[in-house]
Amino acid sequence: MRSAFLYIAVTCCLLVVAGCGTTQLRSGTEQLLLSDSVDRTVDQLEFSVLSGRKVFLDTTYINTVKGLMFVNADYIISAIRHKLTTSGCLIQDSKDKADYVLEARVGALGTDSLEVTYGLPASNALSTAASLVASAPVVPTIPEISVGKRNAALSTSKIVVYAYHRESGVPVWQSGTAISKSDAKDTWIMGAGPLQRGSIYKTPKFAGFKLKRPGFLGKSKGPTPPAPLTIADTYQFVHPAVLEQQIADTEAAAAAVALAEKAAKEQEAAEAAALAEKEKPAETGVVPASHEAEKPK
Repeated sequence: MRSAFLYIAVTCCLLVVAGCGTTQLRSGTEQLLLSDSVDRTVDQLEFSVLSGRKVFLDTTYINTVKGLMFVNADYIISAIRHKLTTSGCLIQDSKDKADYVLEARVGALGTDSLEVTYGLPASNALSTAASLVASAPVVPTIPEISVGKRNAALSTSKIVVYAYHRESGVPVWQSGTAISKSDAKDTWIMGAGPLQRGSIYKTPKFAGFKLKRPGFLGKSKGPTPPAPLTIADTYQFVHPAVLEQQIADTEAAAAAVALAEKAAKEQEAAEAAALAEKEKPAETGVVPASHEAEKPK
């Protein structure tokens, strides 16, 4: 019941209380939107067809854009390498060592914004016009008079990848167009806010605080099916200590097999030498008759 009263109180505040919540800088949100859309786009690339094979990622056509953009070519390249590794592909640092070459390109990477004011937006048109007349009194800037305001930002990314056999040049796979969009929406009602929603938020937020689902709205029916693993999820594939022990056990087993094979070959060689020595005619002191006839009398 406590959560229900809290939800009702927040709703009433949105309707009747005037607030002054503002968002002055959106660079962090824009970076989150860009990185989120890139992650979602890369997750659409299905590299399982090249699992277990040596591949080289050709990034010639992913150019770095000069400027203050944080999410750039380096982030996209790292995300693709991440997806290749988790898909079981063996990434090679040199093109000559790989059996297949993957060529990637970026078709879109940017953010659009939209601002909507429900009421009268702020305007300085009358103040500017009055300043042109010397005898006119000073007219102040008309402030914003609104019952609601909404800001929305949308990030879009597009990535395409295809693969071909390095030696023959025969194409083996193409990803098709992978496009994803991420959004963030901020809403003010009677000046109170912002109410933040969008794909970069796990739950809605009001002025930076998470909003919980009121108890009187009921709970979701049935268990939620597990979502597929994405490159943005926290997940441990194997503990380093376990991996190192597995590698050591594999190397020890391989060394034992090599030692056993070497011992078996040496045993076979010894047996073959012993058999050849056994089959060799024995030398005696008896002189053949032909040799006796040739002796001088």
